[in-house]
Amino acid sequence: MNAPAQKLAPQTNLERAVARWMNSKAKDYKTTGLRGVLKDLENGCESGMVRHLIYTKDSVAFYTRHRREICKLLTEQMKSTSADSPSQLFGAESWDKDDPFALEDANQNLLAWFGFEETSRILATRAGIEI
Repeated sequence: MNAPAQKLAPQTNLERAVARWMNSKAKDYKTTGLRGVLKDLENGCESGMVRHLIYTKDSVAFYTRHRREICKLLTEQMKSTSADSPSQLFGAESWDKDDPFALEDANQNLLAWFGFEETSRILATRAGIEI
């Protein structure tokens, strides 16, 4: 049975954007609903599951639209993991160290995916949805 959409309780623009996608996608999961969406999203945005974040230009636009909220999530994640830099958090092979302020597409794409995935986890936790 699908979890009710209002159960997600988004509080920010980023959370509303992610919750809209999750609720829309949950309709395709007849028996597992949001839990099924979240289970599949464990493979990350890189899997292509989040269609509006497949192309770099679209993920960069998403990052630009939600930059402040994504940067706040990044800061919180770095503090909770004791990472000194995004390259420590994401790995040197993923994060372009020559772009420490995420001014270029590659790091913005990575941050868009991070923001989307982390926000989905936050919404799930807040709603009491276990995967």
